[in-house]
Amino acid sequence: MELKQFCKANNRKLYLANNIKLALNLNFDGVYIPAFNNTLGLVKYNTKKNFLILGSAHNYKEIKIKEKQGVDLIFLSPLFKTKNYKNCLDVIKFNILSKLSNKKIIALGGINKKNINFLKITNAYGFSGISYFFNN
Repeated sequence: MELKQFCKANNRKLYLANNIKLALNLNFDGVYIPAFNNTLGLVKYNTKKNFLILGSAHNYKEIKIKEKQGVDLIFLSPLFKTKNYKNCLDVIKFNILSKLSNKKIIALGGINKKNINFLKITNAYGFSGISYFFNN
């Protein structure tokens, strides 16, 4: 696989979206489980050391589902307004939700040059910012 070789040569991780069995069979670094996937029992497939299960959530109910799925990290979004999401969590709600989980929480959504300093007052383990990287 050309993409897998590229990632290995450039010290990058390779994750497959929404198919844990295939990600394990292809010997990828992990899998991303989107918020809409609420299938339980994913943990039984994870037998590979250092295989990460990433998940996304937008509210408390989805966070609890991701925990039951056995994810290692949760992308919680949207922190700020985006083109597609006008109803954002904001820093206060983000912090409350992140405190209700024992998982590492990654901030996602609407992060840009104007609001990046607000990340300092969140409980975020990290952030992902498409807007930040493409608009700067």
